[in-house]
Amino acid sequence: MPRQSRIDYPGALHHVIIRGINRAEIFRDNHDRARFVTLLQKGIAKTDLDCYAWALIPNHVHLLLRTSGNPLTQLMRGMLTGYAVYFNRRHQRTGYLFQNRYKSILCDDEAYLLQLVRYIHLNPLRSGLVQDMRQLSVFPWSGHAVLMGKRDVPWQNVDAILRRFGKTILKARRNYSLFVRRGVAEGQRSDLTGGGLIRSAGGWQGLQELRKGGERWRGDERILGDGDFVEKALQIAQENLSRKMSRKAAGWTLDILSKKVSGSFQLVPGDLKNGKRDTAISRARAIFCRWATFELGYKLTEVADYLNVTKEAVFYGSRRGEEIIQKKHIKFPEVI
Repeated sequence: MPRQSRIDYPGALHHVIIRGINRAEIFRDNHDRARFVTLLQKGIAKTDLDCYAWALIPNHVHLLLRTSGNPLTQLMRGMLTGYAVYFNRRHQRTGYLFQNRYKSILCDDEAYLLQLVRYIHLNPLRSGLVQDMRQLSVFPWSGHAVLMGKRDVPWQNVDAILRRFGKTILKARRNYSLFVRRGVAEGQRSDLTGGGLIRSAGGWQGLQELRKGGERWRGDERILGDGDFVEKALQIAQENLSRKMSRKAAGWTLDILSKKVSGSFQLVPGDLKNGKRDTAISRARAIFCRWATFELGYKLTEVADYLNVTKEAVFYGSRRGEEIIQKKHIKFPEVI
């Protein structure tokens, strides 16, 4: 069965789960954890995402992120590739580090934001990394200690969570702490790790019963929320996808995009493929990578093959292209 495309749009809330291949450890010591956090911090700064909760467990990671104008994949690809290269080099290993693709679940923040913050921050306790709530409050590898004021992590959005628990910082932290404590008795929450309406309705059988009753609800394993939220999320994602597809249908091939971008820099199309480090060519190639992947929906491998470069070169070129586009206020050429 072909894997489903990710659902994303500006302002979307994602519960991200990253697992080691075959449940193997992806963190062997604090040096590994520190490197991952550094890459996460740099990635968040570049993509302007909000991080509400996070926890590093030896063989997996939980993140709760909200996208802005940049898609989730822009953060994840660079961070995970960079960490895998570091980890393999440091521990003298080869091969894949992570289990397939990372899992991202689009979440209804009104219903699940605080539940997910609690679920993610209780992971170190459930995993036995800490023995009690006192140890959890100072555990350095999750966002709970940050919300409790024990650690300072500038890239974690603390205010967005604490203001939901009280008007003063002391009251908010006290209420938040009580909220987390009440979650200990809940144990594992499989309903918070994906399944959307399917889980909310009690599985496929429950969903079928709802439909028999005349309620037209949608189920999607990439989404955590009720029927209305699922429908809305799919609609927004489809609109973004339709824009890309309509441009392709209108004749936007990589050749045509290459001509458009090259012409803007007084270059010939072949210049984008010649590998020269000329400033104008480098900038044009970066913009081409960005528009080819984010505006036309071409895969990294397709653009890489077209330019005769690696997927990593396309990814980093796309990131640089976005910076140039925003700084220069360059708009995608709508006319072929």
